[in-house]
Amino acid sequence: MAKHRSDDIAKIHRALHSHLPSEPALRVKALESLLVEKGMVDPRTVDAWVEIYTEKIGPKRGAQVVAKAWADPAFKTALLDDGTAAITALGYEGWATGHLEVVENTAAVHNLVVCTLCSCYPHSILGIPPAWYKLAAYRARAVREPRAVLAEFGVNLADDIEVRVWDSTSELRYMVLPQRPAGTAGWDENQLAAIVTRNAMIGTDRDLRTG
Repeated sequence: MAKHRSDDIAKIHRALHSHLPSEPALRVKALESLLVEKGMVDPRTVDAWVEIYTEKIGPKRGAQVVAKAWADPAFKTALLDDGTAAITALGYEGWATGHLEVVENTAAVHNLVVCTLCSCYPHSILGIPPAWYKLAAYRARAVREPRAVLAEFGVNLADDIEVRVWDSTSELRYMVLPQRPAGTAGWDENQLAAIVTRNAMIGTDRDLRTG
């Protein structure tokens, strides 16, 4: 009689979970394929819209949250204390941010967010997760060798900067609060939000450009 081993079952589950698309994703892909086949949808248009939402529209809420935290010390304290309550006060609560924790980058600390089991992500403030966030290579290496992963994104950290890796789950999502760049004193929240990148809120970007 075969012996039940929970650790082996868990490994199999994780492997399947990481490689198989979800049922809704399969349905969407099938529908898209059908519409493309019938000439009703141009796949290039779909790709363009996904890119716009991933890179531009989606993360705008998160950028506004970051900008407000930089400009308003009281809001920053509230955000770090209870991320969900703080974004709810702005009307930004929604999909996958029911339990949100915000972690702050400092001169001595850099934070990196990953989801090792799948691609849990705070959709309501960051939009669609980038493709690389869902890759098994990123999910595994971000934990094992975060400095090497960051270097591939162009983030080269001094040895005395601590790297903290946060593993998102279906119960708890993370967002990074980047450091406010020097030279932005007197900027309003819209100006500040314009320099915040999606990758900075995941942790694969650090030094934000001001010009």
